[in-house]
Amino acid sequence: MTFPKYGASTDDVRDALSGTDAEYILVTTDTDADITGIEAAAVRMSEEMQKSGAGIVYSDLFRRTSGTDILTPLSDWQTGSVRDDFDFGSLMLVSRSAVCHYLSLALTGFRFAGFYQFWLAISEKYDIRRIPEPLYTVVETDLRASGQKQFDYVNPRNREVQIEMEAACTEHLKRIGAYLAPDSYKRIDTEAEGTFGMTASVIIPVRNRVRTIRDAVMSALSQQADFDFNVIVIDNHSTDGTTGIIRETALSDPRVIHLIPERADLGIGGCWDMAIRDSRCGRYAVQLDSDDMYSGPDTLARIVSKFREEQCAMVIGSYRMCDFQLQTLPPGIISHSEWTDGNGPNNALRINGLGAPRAFYTPVVRKVGFPNVSYGEDYAVGIAISGEYRIGRIFDELYLCRRWDGNSDAALSPERIAANNTYKDSLRTAEIIKRIDRNR
Repeated sequence: MTFPKYGASTDDVRDALSGTDAEYILVTTDTDADITGIEAAAVRMSEEMQKSGAGIVYSDLFRRTSGTDILTPLSDWQTGSVRDDFDFGSLMLVSRSAVCHYLSLALTGFRFAGFYQFWLAISEKYDIRRIPEPLYTVVETDLRASGQKQFDYVNPRNREVQIEMEAACTEHLKRIGAYLAPDSYKRIDTEAEGTFGMTASVIIPVRNRVRTIRDAVMSALSQQADFDFNVIVIDNHSTDGTTGIIRETALSDPRVIHLIPERADLGIGGCWDMAIRDSRCGRYAVQLDSDDMYSGPDTLARIVSKFREEQCAMVIGSYRMCDFQLQTLPPGIISHSEWTDGNGPNNALRINGLGAPRAFYTPVVRKVGFPNVSYGEDYAVGIAISGEYRIGRIFDELYLCRRWDGNSDAALSPERIAANNTYKDSLRTAEIIKRIDRNR
């Protein structure tokens, strides 16, 4: 039977599953997909299910693109795999006992999130097992690069679907004891802790961005505020001329602090950690990627004002997707409106990013620390903060996110996509376990 990832209603799923008493049910999530090797895949999956007692079994696959079969490893499912875009491939096998468990639950009816709700419910009682072998081949129809696909979930046209996905995830978190009630977070006096020479610091980690680094630094220096701020640029051993540009701007403006790590093994997170622990870092540490820019001269002032107004430990703004010439790209402004005061900390576990620009209250982010990775470092800190402290949101455009062929995530391999997803799922797993323990 077929259940589209983002189009199956609760009634559709329940009616289809209620109409069969088969021991194993093969489900495809790609409507009208051209799949070869289905029968052999079903046999191998059923063998694994008998051996493991899992409720759902899925496998790696080949995706045929322009006549070439590309090995596509998937991520292992784990407790934190609660994002609604978790990739099971095109086929999964479901056990009858898992189906009976699902049917026994009185679940809320959805128009679009029925399939997501279905596998979340099964995961609460049964193991979900991946076979690390490519068992079948599917002809790929979405030929966009990874950098284009990754923002589909925040497209305003998908807002109604996203609301349902949020509700399904929230129900799941309540059932497993990981739900955070509204206003359960701490508010802090952001002016009371520690002595800082600067009110704010703009943090720019960079490696080999000779085409964009000057724009980023000048965007930071052009901020207009009634407080002191500096710009900390962590030059991670650039070799393309970036270092010379930073050195030049630092000589012309004393607000620019040029740091070069002694270590050669730092990722973006490691560079961030170095910056926030520097004695010259301000009370508020504000993100600016080396190929992006602030939308206007008031971005920094608005962020600091939000910290003070809401006594929050983190502030997240909204950004506009644009090309290298700053012309708007679809889907335009990304505000992450799925973040609400009542449910933001819970919904943060479902989505793959929290928005930009991101800013941190330095005493708190020093306690949390950045992992030394170059993917997901901001998300790691964000969900850790969201489980304990208030996060302030600004839904107006503050930031220009430039998409170009030099972006590090412009076109990722299937192996890298799986590794990135596995890492973020591990962060969610740790946070869910922490929240369950705290609720107990």
